[in-house]
Amino acid sequence: MKKISMIIVNYCTKGLIEKNINTLLEAYENCEIIFVDNDSPDGSAELVEEKFGNNPKVTLIKTKNNGLAAGYNLGLEKATGDYILYLGTDAFPTKEVMDGLVEYMDTNHDVGVATARLYTRDGSIDIDAHRSFPTPWIAITHLLTLDRLFPKSKLFNKYSMGYEDFNTIHEVDACISHFMFVRPEVHTQVKRWDEDYWLYGEDIDFCYRVKKAGFKIMYMGNLRVLHYKGAAVGRDTSKDIDNAMNTDFDSLTFKDEKIEKIKTDEPATTNDKTQKVRVPSTKLWMKIKVSKESTKAMRTFYRKHYMNKYPFVITWLVLVGIWVNEKIKVTKIWLNNYL
Repeated sequence: MKKISMIIVNYCTKGLIEKNINTLLEAYENCEIIFVDNDSPDGSAELVEEKFGNNPKVTLIKTKNNGLAAGYNLGLEKATGDYILYLGTDAFPTKEVMDGLVEYMDTNHDVGVATARLYTRDGSIDIDAHRSFPTPWIAITHLLTLDRLFPKSKLFNKYSMGYEDFNTIHEVDACISHFMFVRPEVHTQVKRWDEDYWLYGEDIDFCYRVKKAGFKIMYMGNLRVLHYKGAAVGRDTSKDIDNAMNTDFDSLTFKDEKIEKIKTDEPATTNDKTQKVRVPSTKLWMKIKVSKESTKAMRTFYRKHYMNKYPFVITWLVLVGIWVNEKIKVTKIWLNNYL
């Protein structure tokens, strides 16, 4: 039985951790879980020590918050598995998924990275796990929302490749690092994660280098994983974590391309305020920082990989577009906070 190194980088998701780690331990027997905590002030590291300190399969690494890519690199240094699974505390794979990934990678040696069909909490497909690289044309169609107006168009929706059949196994350009199954030989060629990316963009950059090295990246549409999107990065509000930690996971089932929540006698929420986890990202400054990291990642990726591929005018237009996009996002955050 192949060994899988499961690398989790965490910041302030205490409410998800116990369920996440227990899910991983149940999903695949021969595993090592390397939990990297980026100096969470919510007691995440202490919870791992308390609940899993005596479990030889779980290793805790406590470090300062140098970003997601830096955390992955710390975990990678400890990994000894035949395969590596990068994921967030908000992803919950099953035994079927893990066995399916191992079997596929064992028989397809030209594949360097694989991901599953990720579902968000409302049952919709997480299209961020099914991406093309952000060329100038793809970036423009996305910023102008043409990809949403023409979701099945190969011309206007290369961004999320909406013209593909999400039920099938097929090649994509990129997937998100919140559930990324990697062959160790990939790291031999592309080396470590690029720490110039703090929160966003590290996965697109990594996938770009993987493809450049000659490996395929496959989307396993036949394998489905529940993903509480946003909870692992504290997106929007702490309700992301509150909702996730109060969900009865056994009441969630896949049916007809969506997840339906089966009604239970007890409500899924709680009125006990002491049970809720309030993350620092709810503060205005953190929201702005996270937003700026998103556009910073765009600039970094473009300068690293596309700067010399296109004429100066196109490069200038793209960088200006990114700058405008950042200002719009920050303005919206300020307005939403004070109006």
